[in-house]
Amino acid sequence: MKKIVVLMVVVSAFFQQPLKAQYYYYNDKFYDNDLLFELGVKGGVMNALTDLGGKKGIGKGFIKDLRWRTARPSYGFYGMLMYKSMIGVRLEGSFGEVAGYDSILKKVAASTHGRYERNLSFKSKINEIQLAVEFHPITLFNFEETPRYSPYILGGIGRYHFDPQAKLNGIWYALQPLSTEGQGFAEYKDRPVYKLTQMNYILGAGIMYDVNHLINARLEFAHRILKTDYLDDVSTDYIDPTLFVKYLPPNLVPIAQQLANRKGELDPTTKTKAGDQRGDPKDNDSYFTIELKIGITLGRQRR
Repeated sequence: MKKIVVLMVVVSAFFQQPLKAQYYYYNDKFYDNDLLFELGVKGGVMNALTDLGGKKGIGKGFIKDLRWRTARPSYGFYGMLMYKSMIGVRLEGSFGEVAGYDSILKKVAASTHGRYERNLSFKSKINEIQLAVEFHPITLFNFEETPRYSPYILGGIGRYHFDPQAKLNGIWYALQPLSTEGQGFAEYKDRPVYKLTQMNYILGAGIMYDVNHLINARLEFAHRILKTDYLDDVSTDYIDPTLFVKYLPPNLVPIAQQLANRKGELDPTTKTKAGDQRGDPKDNDSYFTIELKIGITLGRQRR
């Protein structure tokens, strides 16, 4: 990533040298160079779509199960090279938190087919670096001047770190080392220990507004497609709790047993068998951001 940043700065510096202006900025007082450099910050909300929480009924795919109560703050920064106000290549850092909890279903518990009674929860910090391409189609129809409003679409690839945790008796525990669904156990060879740092794919859209020749603002939605179903540490089914004794240190065994199956906290008489459904492995988890971005554009020349 450091090499990419250096390359962007060097290319930007080269193109910021005086060029033959091809079109005006919107107010006819500044020329736009073919290549502009932009630096910016951002802030907004981050939310996740996982096995936990959701709405009434059975679990549904994508945004049909979205609950805004689980949204958390997000923030970040970016640097971008923009060619002819049409195509931008940007390097961006994003930071936030995602969360989910079955107790959100309490008022509709009768309709959730056991999801409320499952009683699981999680939170996780998200640290992400991404390389994305931004395309502004409106510039295809107007090369005489730069439009002040410009809708755009984006796509890219990122590398993110997560670490799902759950709270027990007032203490937060990292869930991945507990192998709550038998990850890494010989009895479950199809369940390897999931990696906490992985790649993701970004798709999104936004609209940009040029406040003046120097400052612009963006409102942007960016969805992350993940290759894991363990963002919330929930994916398949319950395992035999005695297996934790075989694989975990003695001090972690009771913690893993309690966090793997929390039904008893709501109903001590409940019975759970190994193989009973715990999550839904058919769909991977995902997360997204809705953010306001403020950028400073460098490279426009005064007329």
